[in-house]
Amino acid sequence: MISSGKAVRKEDLRSVVSDDCDSVIADNVSVTSYTSSAKWEAGSDDMNGATDDCNNEDNGVYIDDFEEKLIEAIDQTSGKSAKTRQLALDSVRKALITRFCFDFLMDRKVTIGDVLEHSVKRKGEELGSAALLSGVVFISLGASDDSDAIFAEIESHLVASLIDPSVPASVRSKCAAALGLGYFITNNGVDLMDSIMELFQSIFSASFLKGNGAIPTHTPDMTSLHASALYAWTLLLTLYTPSAALHLAEKLSKKLTELLDSPDVELRIAAGECIAVLSEISRERDDDFEFEEMDALCDKLRSLATDSQKFRAKKDRRQQRSSFRDILKAVEEREPPNITVKFGRERLVIDSWCRKRQYDAFCYVLKSGMNLHLAENDLLREIFELGTPLSSLDYTNSKLTKFERNMSNIASCKARTKTRGKLRDKRADIMA
Repeated sequence: MISSGKAVRKEDLRSVVSDDCDSVIADNVSVTSYTSSAKWEAGSDDMNGATDDCNNEDNGVYIDDFEEKLIEAIDQTSGKSAKTRQLALDSVRKALITRFCFDFLMDRKVTIGDVLEHSVKRKGEELGSAALLSGVVFISLGASDDSDAIFAEIESHLVASLIDPSVPASVRSKCAAALGLGYFITNNGVDLMDSIMELFQSIFSASFLKGNGAIPTHTPDMTSLHASALYAWTLLLTLYTPSAALHLAEKLSKKLTELLDSPDVELRIAAGECIAVLSEISRERDDDFEFEEMDALCDKLRSLATDSQKFRAKKDRRQQRSSFRDILKAVEEREPPNITVKFGRERLVIDSWCRKRQYDAFCYVLKSGMNLHLAENDLLREIFELGTPLSSLDYTNSKLTKFERNMSNIASCKARTKTRGKLRDKRADIMA
């Protein structure tokens, strides 16, 4: 049931949720710890004083107004102001990131579908916010008829925006990511996979070398769009059979290698990871598979893995070297990645380039909520073969409210004081 349309100020919407935190794998760090991102929860440190309202130390009553605030944010997505609608969409997205809200969404799937359908018809930042929200909704609902129905309503609008040059490139990048996840999770693209891949290819092919061998020049936002389209293309590539992937590798290996000369570090890394995924899948079909001009490709990968040219930013050089060291090992030595993600008492081992691409795609949308969804979301646990979700009791220590932490600290302090007092008494008796 949607709450009445009472006005909610922008400040209130901003206070509903906290800022995004990037959830990415650091350059040389292979272990990520679990963090409970429950900043929408009453009693959180980031609720701007809401602790006193939600936690009453006198009677121990704990009131969780998460759903009430989420319903208010959903209500504001139909506001008159474009800025208000965008803030509301971002608030709903952040809420669904910080908690796994499958039941909540199932009870309001028609409402959520209507919100997304109306929002993706608009242009500008509101469209970008709706695209990212749709990705979180698909992840939360999982591979189901409900996800299929919602994606069917917004698919054509996202595609139209992706290929529309009048839409800002930064917004089109978000549409590419949303489409990639939508096709990956739902069944809508099963029979149209080749045409979908051609759609994404038509976007990033603008960064292929020109006919005279010159490197094309694009704005940073445009190259970011090309990278997003290539990442989405690679995500769907992980669903291909080895024989189909081998055909693509033989057809596009030379063109994909050209992207390694791009002046944009993000696009270079996207191309390198795509080559690693293609190599991994193709070798399942043909163990002796090698890319066209294999020696030249390895030399280029080796050069990028050891690049120290001063005209590149220090951060870009570090990120590039770290990525291409692993990519070179995959292509030349057939060595898979070895990344361990720790969350709670569990750990996810990423030991293939296909799995890494899938993990990174979910991270792009879920950000700081990735570990929470790994622990509770059935879709992610099935994709990454984690089994049935563990009992929520296993994560109790990670989800304590501020009031509960304070009470625990007070109890521990009292216990330590009593212990020290007993020890002092014993020492006094010995000295006497």
